[in-house]
Formats: sequence, structure tokens, C-alpha cells
Amino acid sequence: MDINDIKKIGARLRQEIPSHLHELLAGPPLGRGAGGDMTHPIDRGAEDIIFEEAEKLQKPLTLVSEEYGTKDVCGGGPKLLIDPIDGSRNALSGVPLFSTSIALVDGEMIGDTSIGYVLNLINGDEFWAIKGQGSFLNDRPIRTQQDDTCKVIAYEAQNPHKDISSILPLLSFFNRARCFGSTALDLSFLAQGAVSIFVIPSPSRSFDFAAGYLLVKEAGGIVTDVQGQAIEAVKVGVKRSTTILASANGTLHQRALAAVSK
Repeated sequence: MDINDIKKIGARLRQEIPSHLHELLAGPPLGRGAGGDMTHPIDRGAEDIIFEEAEKLQKPLTLVSEEYGTKDVCGGGPKLLIDPIDGSRNALSGVPLFSTSIALVDGEMIGDTSIGYVLNLINGDEFWAIKGQGSFLNDRPIRTQQDDTCKVIAYEAQNPHKDISSILPLLSFFNRARCFGSTALDLSFLAQGAVSIFVIPSPSRSFDFAAGYLLVKEAGGIVTDVQGQAIEAVKVGVKRSTTILASANGTLHQRALAAVSK
């Protein structure tokens, strides 16, 4: 499987999800998915498209998705780590900021991620990275912020009363703080230089950040947990696994670690 195969999946998502958005948001919840969150029709609709297109390739794959769980195709193979709708709560609330995240993982660990792909389902922007070949936005190379100015910090707060208080010393360094509600897009924005630092102080799931992890790394950034420990050995799957601290460069990362440690 290569980036062109994944882009074909993205093309169908871009064609069908926005045009059926009203009906996909109108239905009741469908129960809890493999990741533990409530599954809604929009999640299932995007997942069905991804699974159908992946199966059409007739290539050995193991699909790992937030909703379905794990499914082998042609006997199984490299893992295709999928978050069909990253930012479901945004979509359900009418906030036009949500995405699809797909990562190809040639092993068991985050460090084995070879392709990362994030599709902004509202404006059609495609972010993608190939290990060792860089990161791209709509086929144009992108880089993280190169200076050490604390411009914009983005964060995800799964438990706001706990998470925000734990990162207040870090937030106070920045001119602007943003909580966009889609981890995949947060990391994509960091990779393109629009965000200086992104933090998730509570454990997150690998399908939320695997594609974005590679985008940031290939664009010149740094990704660890909030203690500064490498996450490459974190096992991929549907369970919450690690906190995330992603920075545009080493200077910003060291500043962020010092702030979080307080």
C-alpha cells in the first residue's frame, strides 16, 4: 500500500461525507465503538468507505479502526490505523473542523509508522508524510516553525477540569492558545508551521496521533510524551496509551518540558 492508495480513499471521503453530512449527523448513536467512545452515523459512514476502498485494493492489510476494532484483509499484513472522524464532537455540534486520520504502520509500534495521512473533511486539505521523504500539504512540502517564538499553542483537554490546570504554566508562555478539537488537525497545523506546540496531558489513543506524529517528525518537529520520553516504542491499538507533547523545534520543546514539569 502506498500514499496513492490512501489518497484514493481520501478522494471518496471528500466526495461523499460533505455531501451527505446532514443525514449523517441526524441519526441517533449506534453504540460504543472499539475505542470506547460513542459511535455515530458519521463515524460509521466514514469507516465503511475506508474499509470498502481498502478491501478493493486486494492487498494484505490489518485494519485497526476506532469504531470496528481490528479486521484482516487478504490474510492480514501491515496495520492501517484509522480514525474515521477525528473531531466527532465538533461535527455533531455543528463546528466545521473535523478530519479523517489514516496511518500505515509496518510493525507494532508508533515508530514503525511509514505513512501518515490527514484529510480536512471541510475544506479538502490533504496533509501527508512518508517516512524519510518529508511532509506535504496538498502536495507542497511543509516545515514546522523554525524560530523559538511562542506564537500559538494548541491543546486537547479530555478532562478540562484536570487537564487545563496541569498545562497552565505552559499556556501562559503563549500569545494565543487554541483547542481545535481534532488531534490529527492539531498536529497537521503544527507540521505546516501554523502552531508552535501541541499538548495532550491525558493518555491518548494511537489512531488519534499516529499520522500526525509522522507529519510533525518529517516536517522537522519533535514528538514525545509530556515527560519528554520517546513514544516510538508505544504499541499501536485501540486503547489509550500515551500523553503527547509535540513541538516545532528543539528549543521550543525544552521550554515546554520545563514549563510542564512545574
